[in-house]
Amino acid sequence: MKQLLISSYTRIKETNIIANFLNLSSIQLSNILLLILIFPIITHQIGIEAFGFVMLANTFSVLTGTVINYGTNQTGIRDIAAHVKELPRLQSVFYNTLWIRVFLFIAYLLLLFVLQWFSIQYYLFILFSLPLVLSEVLNPLFFFIGIEKLRLYNITNVMSKIAAIVLLFFFIDGAQDAIWVNFIMGMATVATYSYLLYIAIRDFNLRFTGPVKLDLLHIARSNFYLTINNISNNLQQSIIIFALAKWGTAPVLGAYTLCDKVIGSCRILLITVSNAVYPKSAQLYKLSPRLWKRYKKRMQMIITGIFFMGSILLFVFAPFAVKVLSGEENETAVLFLRIMALVPTISALNVLNVLDQLLKNHNVYIFRIAMVLLGLAIVLAYCLLQLTNPLWVGSFTLIIEIAGLLMYQYVVTKPSIKYG
Repeated sequence: MKQLLISSYTRIKETNIIANFLNLSSIQLSNILLLILIFPIITHQIGIEAFGFVMLANTFSVLTGTVINYGTNQTGIRDIAAHVKELPRLQSVFYNTLWIRVFLFIAYLLLLFVLQWFSIQYYLFILFSLPLVLSEVLNPLFFFIGIEKLRLYNITNVMSKIAAIVLLFFFIDGAQDAIWVNFIMGMATVATYSYLLYIAIRDFNLRFTGPVKLDLLHIARSNFYLTINNISNNLQQSIIIFALAKWGTAPVLGAYTLCDKVIGSCRILLITVSNAVYPKSAQLYKLSPRLWKRYKKRMQMIITGIFFMGSILLFVFAPFAVKVLSGEENETAVLFLRIMALVPTISALNVLNVLDQLLKNHNVYIFRIAMVLLGLAIVLAYCLLQLTNPLWVGSFTLIIEIAGLLMYQYVVTKPSIKYG
């Protein structure tokens, strides 16, 4: 068995898997570090209340981007990798992936046009966030992962964030400019992705092709449940933000979104850890599910221990973190952050449970849990806001994470799912 593990590791090392995951991890880590710089600039310039409006529009744009992407960042990788040496088919996959996004983006533009007559309080913030949604149309990550060349994408991604920081610093001066924050960040990303698309088309000689109806219909059918799952996962955490925008107050919305972004950065870091262990996990599960079970238990203890220490630090230094990020003392934000501090630990406990279900190809369980959590999130957001107590509002994310952990733990350990 030891020889099998050694030979398996050698085979992994000879491929680009490790390099790809290191590149993806560096993308996510650079995003975290640069976001830590962006948050104080934004909040110091516009104030924590206006920051809430900006993040509301940002969250709405991310949700819309999830719909427009339509799962192509996941399935597109597979299709590009499968046809990387077949130029006609490579062109077809590349352009049809972009075409389905374009059609969904046009539908979104029509929706925005209609929404102007519905007297939505934050409509202009959403409208000026349009470049963020457009950037998802142009996002070529699926292509660069598929061809296993992520270095250029990584470098330009970092440059884009730095450019956004510089522009925000010079052009945002006060709450009256808050409406331009997402516009500036989005335009920096649009410019970057446009350049990367140009490089991809030029270097691979991808001649322009129009939409192919049969291919688009295939993507629409095969990616439907994946997209629904992605939307559900997004809404599980963001539904409370939309509820606060409707029934809450601006100070509470601002405090919550600030803390939500901090916890979101922890989630990105956790995804990085998950990506790092994925290759070895897949190999061990293929060799023997029992080996994977032992490895999962050991890694779960290590990862949870690390994130638990982070949770303690987040709880203790919550006032300092809020002061640095917002430029002001905010008791509500401190309360929220301290309640949410345990969320990274709960997520760390659950991350390998999710990976376990992916390795077993139990997509139906993942989908069912996502839908149950979405239903719980909608009911919970409404109920907590009726209590009009910030303590309960801050507990939203923690309750959802605990529910997710319990459900995944059940499907992992239930008797009908046995290790071979």
